[in-house]
Amino acid sequence: MVSTPLPGSDGNQPEQPAVPKPTGRISVGRVAARRLWRWAPWVLAATDAILINTAFLVAYWLRYDLQWFRSVDPAFDTPRSTYAPFAFLLTALLLLAYRAEGAYDLKRGMTWFDEVLIIINGTTTAIIVMVVITFFYRSAFYSRLIFIYAAILIVLILSLARAAKGIVLEWLRRRGIGAVRTLIVGASETGRTVMRNLVARPELGYRVVGFVDDDRDRGCTDIGRFKALGPVHNLPALLRAGDIDEVVITLPWQEHREIIRLVAECQAGRVRARIVPDLFQLSLSHVDVEQVSGIPLISLRDITLQGSNLLVKRAFDLTVASVSLVVASPLLLLIALAIRLDSPGPALFRQRRIGRGGRAFTAYKFRSMIAEAEMAQAALQGLNQADGPLFKMKDDPRRTRVGRILRRLSLDELPQLYNVLRGEMSLVGPRPALPQEVAQYQEWHKKRLEVAPGITGLWQVRGRSELSFDEMMLLDIYYAENWSPGLDLRILLETIPKVLTGHGAY
Repeated sequence: MVSTPLPGSDGNQPEQPAVPKPTGRISVGRVAARRLWRWAPWVLAATDAILINTAFLVAYWLRYDLQWFRSVDPAFDTPRSTYAPFAFLLTALLLLAYRAEGAYDLKRGMTWFDEVLIIINGTTTAIIVMVVITFFYRSAFYSRLIFIYAAILIVLILSLARAAKGIVLEWLRRRGIGAVRTLIVGASETGRTVMRNLVARPELGYRVVGFVDDDRDRGCTDIGRFKALGPVHNLPALLRAGDIDEVVITLPWQEHREIIRLVAECQAGRVRARIVPDLFQLSLSHVDVEQVSGIPLISLRDITLQGSNLLVKRAFDLTVASVSLVVASPLLLLIALAIRLDSPGPALFRQRRIGRGGRAFTAYKFRSMIAEAEMAQAALQGLNQADGPLFKMKDDPRRTRVGRILRRLSLDELPQLYNVLRGEMSLVGPRPALPQEVAQYQEWHKKRLEVAPGITGLWQVRGRSELSFDEMMLLDIYYAENWSPGLDLRILLETIPKVLTGHGAY
C-alpha cells in the first residue's frame, strides 16, 4: 500500500511555522496602556465622585428652586451649603457601595446592563443609609425628597457615563489600542470556541496573535486571521519574544500535567495564563456555571434556538417580513423594471442553497449579473479573491450596471423576504451556503447548519466580504450557540449603517 505524503516542505509533514525571534522588548505604547489600565479604577472612581456631586446639585435645584411635586415651606428653606456635609457623606457611601458591588473591577466581559445593575444596587444601599441618618439628625430641616431626586439622577447620569465609556473603549479596542495580545494553546473544538467568541466580540479588546497545537495539521494551518504557530513546545520561545500579554490554555482535561507546566512557564515569563476547562469534552456553549457559597456547580443548558425561543424568532421573522414586503412593494417593482431594462434575462435569480439541518431550498434574489453568470464562473476561477470554497471578486465583470448598485446597497437580497415567509430563511442568521460549498466543509464548519440561514448575520456586520472563510464560520457558529432576541436586534440595527455605506459589499 502506498501512502500519500502530507503537504509540506519535505513532502512528509507540514512545514513548521516560523517562531518569532526573542526580543524581550515590549512596545512603549503597550507599557503605557498597561499603566493606564492600572490607574483606570481610580480615574473611574474620581469621575463618579464628580458626577455624584453634580447630580446632587441638580437634585437641590429641582427640590428647592423648581420645587417639583411638592412645594417647600419658606421656614424650612435650607441653603445649599448646609447640604455640603451630606453630599460628601453620600459620595463616600456611594463609592464604597459601588466598590463592594464590583463597579471598579473593570472586567472585560462586563456588559453595560451589568454596570447599570451595579449602579442601581449601590445607589439604593447608600440612599437608604442617608435617609436613616437624616431621620435621626435634624430631620425637620432636611428634605428626604431631595435624596429620591438624587438617587434617580445619579443612576441616570452614571449609566449614561458608563455607556459613553463603553463606546470610547470599544472604539479604541477595535483599533488595537489597549488590546490584550492573546495566544491560544490548543485549536480543538474548545480552542475554536474561544476564537469565535473573541472574533464575535472585538469590543472586549482581545487581539489573538495566534495559536499552538501539537496536532500536525491544526498546528500548521491558519484559521482565518488566527496564525498557526506550530506545536506547543514553541510556547517558551513565543513568550520570550515579548509580544504576548495573555495565554489561554484549552488543552483536554487528560493533559493536566502539561497544563500545570505551561502555567508555570507563563508565570516565569510574567505572562498571565488562563485555563479553559473542556469539561469532559462538553461544548462550552452548552454549559452553565453558578456558585453556591463559593462551590462551582456545573450544569448543561439547552441549545438556545429551540422550543419557545424558536417560536419567538419565527413570530418576529413573520411580522417583520410581512410588513417589509408590503411597504417595499413599490421599490421591488421599480428594481425589477430597472433590471429588465438594463440587461436581457429575468429580474429574479433562483439558486439552490442549503438551509437548516442541511436541507436544500431555492433562494430568490434580484439578478445582479448577466444571465449566463454561473456558466462564466469557471473562466474566472483564477481571479477568485476569497479563500476556502467561496468565490468572490471585487470587480466581477459579470455584474450589470444596475447590479453594481444593487450589490453596493444589498438591495439584491430583498426577494429573500419571501424565503423568510416560507420558513426557509430568517431575517438574521448565517449566510445561505451553496451545495458545493457545504460539500467542502470541515466537520466543525457544519455546526453553522444548526440554525436557519439569514438575510443578514453576524459576519455581515463584522466585516462582510473582507473576512476570511474560517472567520465567517467562527462568527456563524458563535451566533448559533449564543442566539438571543437582543443579539438579533443588535445585528439588524448594525446592518443599517453597513448597508448605507456599502462597506465591504461587492
